[in-house]
Amino acid sequence: MAKTDEYIKIEKNFRNIQNSIIKNFSLFDRSSRKSRVNWNYKSGGGGISYEFNDGKMIERAMVNFSSISGDILPKSALQKRLKGKVSKFNATGVSVVVHPNNPFMPCSHMNVRYFETDEKSNKSWWFGGGYDLTPYFPNKADIKEWHDSAKKVCNKYDKKFYERFSKDCDDYFYNAHRKEKRGIGGIFFDQLNLKDKDVYRDFVDDVAKTYLDTYIKIIAKYKKKKYLKIHKEFQLVRRGRYVEFNLLYDRGTLFGLQSGGRPESILMSMPPLVMWGDNNKKLSKFERELKKFL
Repeated sequence: MAKTDEYIKIEKNFRNIQNSIIKNFSLFDRSSRKSRVNWNYKSGGGGISYEFNDGKMIERAMVNFSSISGDILPKSALQKRLKGKVSKFNATGVSVVVHPNNPFMPCSHMNVRYFETDEKSNKSWWFGGGYDLTPYFPNKADIKEWHDSAKKVCNKYDKKFYERFSKDCDDYFYNAHRKEKRGIGGIFFDQLNLKDKDVYRDFVDDVAKTYLDTYIKIIAKYKKKKYLKIHKEFQLVRRGRYVEFNLLYDRGTLFGLQSGGRPESILMSMPPLVMWGDNNKKLSKFERELKKFL
């Protein structure tokens, strides 16, 4: 499927978003071991996977860009099925996941994406994305700052966006088998196509910038925060919930695997170390405190 001029413009903008995030994370943690892989997609296009590992601040982070073309759109790409038949698609996006080293630094996720299909209707293109925060030792000021920034960027485009997208985030990032939210929320949106494309392109660009600015501001508070072995252990146990969500419910992970994407890039979102188990009574007080926010 040939790329439209609008697609090419959005694709370029997403590359700029990836480069900006890489630059800022590199400045935040100069000690991280960095790697970059360019990959090709079987039926057209490809991507750039950038990974941070083993840093003093960032234990693992992925900043992935992709732009692919295909003949069959995976069901995981859609919140609701399109009415018409789709035989070809273009999809581009940026995905970010950060697993900090310090347990007091929250984990974060951000994604922006754009799809075009050959369906002959007003649903032939749409934007999606959002960002959310997963703290293990929640701080009320951080949570307020996170949600205030999300509300501000949403209100810039539509006063109804924040309430709707915040609820969608809480509903989506939910471990049903645990009956708990994955984190403290943020915003999540999909199939945006009622306004002009330029409006949504600017919106997702602002979403990415707001995520980056707010997240770095929050984690910078904990650069010198001391922690004990028990804090790290609790972080590793709670990371297990992150893995469970990604493997059981995450549409981005499913889309990547169902569309035949590069497994190494898709699974870069997983934390490098994780634990399961609830037999340590020393962790129960941390669990009780955290669940007040979930």
